[in-house]
Amino acid sequence: MPLPDGSSTEYTSVRSPRLKAARRLTKRALRQRARAFLAEGPQAVTEAFRSGAPVSELFATADARARHAGLVDAMAEAGIPVHMVSGEVMAELAQTVTPQGLLAVCGFVDVPLEEALKTSDADGGPAGAPDLVAVLASVRDPGNAGTVLRAADAAGAGAVLFSDASVDPYNGKAVRASAGSLFHVPLVAGVRLETAATDLRAAGLRILAADARGGRTLDDLSAAELAAPTAWVFGNEAWGMPEPVLALADESVAVPIYGRAESLNLATAAAVCLYASARAQHARTK
Repeated sequence: MPLPDGSSTEYTSVRSPRLKAARRLTKRALRQRARAFLAEGPQAVTEAFRSGAPVSELFATADARARHAGLVDAMAEAGIPVHMVSGEVMAELAQTVTPQGLLAVCGFVDVPLEEALKTSDADGGPAGAPDLVAVLASVRDPGNAGTVLRAADAAGAGAVLFSDASVDPYNGKAVRASAGSLFHVPLVAGVRLETAATDLRAAGLRILAADARGGRTLDDLSAAELAAPTAWVFGNEAWGMPEPVLALADESVAVPIYGRAESLNLATAAAVCLYASARAQHARTK
């Protein structure tokens, strides 16, 4: 089936230079060099396109082209090159066991810390910082990182910061776990935590570290405290929050455990904390 722009490029071998270039983006160092990554699956591709992210090309199987004709046609009409590939080639490109037949090459979407915090407008005046920010400190698991990003988006966070010791937000598993939220929330990648803490405070946010050893729990925080502009810091899955990171926070806060579970995993705890702040902030504005 021809595309709206008349293109009929089809690749049946992953050895072609174009496909080899796309496949190299599964490696972090090569993603950094190209400042590009892979968005796999119809949801990620749709959100990338709708958000205006810099999509440079799309690979699609014939089956996926038929199932998602509206999306593929719209991307072709927007001038994005669409390349038809065999199922075997898509299996080589994709990072999932059962590929869904659509894969886009996107340029990086992260922004500088100052832009994410909106500490100044184009004329240098105050622009108003976000009320809720998620900070990932030494989060190494890409699935957890992507899920925290998704939870932050759902909670209405104004920015998500990945520390320089955290996983690459453009890791394929992280992109998939974000379920498109990577394209919705201002993202800062590779920031030093000391720099982030200084700038967050300058923007008027209180820094709370989510830590099981916290001196208080979420239940101990007043509605006014939860409603205040807040940056939540989430630590490593295995060893929790390192002391140097705790020292950067204004306070450490634990998620209360009412049942017999020993703890919550990182992504679940992050969702609880972010929503606690989001609910209080929304109640304040009603």
